[in-house]
Amino acid sequence: MAGPLLRAVGLTKRFGNVTAVDGLTLDVHPGRIGLVGANGAGKTTFFRLLLGLTRPSEGTVEVAGVDVTHDPAGARARLGYMPEHDCLPTDQTAADVVATFGELAGLPRSAARQRASEVLDLVGLDESRFRPIDGYSTGMRQRTKLAQALVADPELLLLDEPTAGLDPLGRESMLDLVARLGGFGISVLLATHLLDDVQQVCDQVMMFDAGRLVVSGRTHELLERSGVVMIEVDDRSDDLVAALAQRGMKAAIVEGVVEVATTGDGDLDVIRDTVVDLGLPLHRLSSRVGTLDEVFLRRASAA
Repeated sequence: MAGPLLRAVGLTKRFGNVTAVDGLTLDVHPGRIGLVGANGAGKTTFFRLLLGLTRPSEGTVEVAGVDVTHDPAGARARLGYMPEHDCLPTDQTAADVVATFGELAGLPRSAARQRASEVLDLVGLDESRFRPIDGYSTGMRQRTKLAQALVADPELLLLDEPTAGLDPLGRESMLDLVARLGGFGISVLLATHLLDDVQQVCDQVMMFDAGRLVVSGRTHELLERSGVVMIEVDDRSDDLVAALAQRGMKAAIVEGVVEVATTGDGDLDVIRDTVVDLGLPLHRLSSRVGTLDEVFLRRASAA
């Protein structure tokens, strides 16, 4: 598609005195996008706004060019949704549940059955699809929810905490499935409070804090720009930390080594110039790439 997959302009949602989504303006292009933030950051409310299940207090939001407020059914036709909560009818088989969702999306009965078989095979439930969901493990139920979200070939898949409640093996299996969806031309918006999940499978990331967008960009670019530089300068580490603080940089002494949080190449120039100005003997200077946790905490505290 030519335009953005999602577009929000001044999107705001209030519940009484609580602002759950606060003035979001963003464009999201196709790919695997991580939507991260602590519980209560506004992720689920944002999903409900995208699905047309709640109306914005202010602003607009579009899905694949469709204004959600004016045409919620048209927007939902482009979306697949995997909710966080347990919502499956446990007395039914996965084949029946997924086929029913296919029919609700407009597929003829025979086509819905065939498509249900295909997506259940994709998520690893082909041999179990005729068993009642009551006997499924947590991982199998999560994969069933993923299958029903996929059955109508959506342009964008909304995944709300897809690894919640899974053991390490089940979590890796789910993340592997999410990573593979791009090969089928399906974009994914993965909402989670687990930044490791996003770092592992998403090529774009949006970070919410108290309903506000505090970080947005390509995952690898955020990680490349955000890291930690470690400097060893004999017994004058305190002087270096103080001088860096005067230049607006946060530094701390960890086991005798000065660690400085960086956000770009320009920070390295500041560190170099500070060491030179103080006339310090530079014994070691090394760096490590930051994590999304560090990016989020740094940006959230600055917002």
